[in-house]
Amino acid sequence: MQILHAIVLGLVQGLAEFLPISSSGHLKLVRWLFGWNELSNDLETAFDVAVHLGTLVGAIAYLWPDVVKYVRHGVIAPLKRQPLDADGRIAWYLVASAVPAGLIGVTLKDQLSNLDSIWVIAVMLILFGLVLLVADRLPERHSIDEFRLRDALLMGIGQAVALQPGVSRSGATLTMARGLGYNRDSAARLVFLMSIPVIAGAGLVSLAGTTIPSSFWPAFIWGMTTAAVTGYVAVWGTLKLIRTYTFKPFVAYRVIAGLAVLSILATSWR
Repeated sequence: MQILHAIVLGLVQGLAEFLPISSSGHLKLVRWLFGWNELSNDLETAFDVAVHLGTLVGAIAYLWPDVVKYVRHGVIAPLKRQPLDADGRIAWYLVASAVPAGLIGVTLKDQLSNLDSIWVIAVMLILFGLVLLVADRLPERHSIDEFRLRDALLMGIGQAVALQPGVSRSGATLTMARGLGYNRDSAARLVFLMSIPVIAGAGLVSLAGTTIPSSFWPAFIWGMTTAAVTGYVAVWGTLKLIRTYTFKPFVAYRVIAGLAVLSILATSWR
């Protein structure tokens, strides 16, 4: 695998994981557009998991104060036989949010692998972009301090829906969070925090037993590093943007990108 390809894909993954535009869908689209098919299916999956773990590092780095707070209140405090407070409960709700995606990912793995065709990705970009637009127009009633187990499981279902490339994990969970009445800042912060257990769990399961040839390690490391840096920037940029604007720029991008892909499919260009 060429280092340049790894860096480009890492850049795409890092930005698209936390922007509501579908990282898995964009990885497929970039490979399709440029004809980058040098990896076997197993190595391609391993690389995608590796760059997802890179974005996880970027998210943890940016959200480190929140991570420390929730680990202290959700894990360390109970080990010291201290009662679970509000922050401790939120910590475990964040962990619980990974359960729906984990269950569906394991039970429907083979079926989901057949739903990554380019036209389906394009349609999902458009459809779920419009759903996000509708949800974002709802009133803001709740903050992160009001996060409940029911909300965690419902947003977890959003993460499970995003196993379909083109839907977007962050987009689906943002849509669900806004539908539940969370303000944009709280919704985005919850989505980023929810990414930690689900990406970590999926990464460990996917890489278990996978053998990566030594010749591929440089490309994998470059891809992961690029994804980590751009993932950090994406978290920072998204939180900064939504404090001033709505999600409309992301909706517009999804619709335009989806229509562009469908137009290319309708021609002989690709």
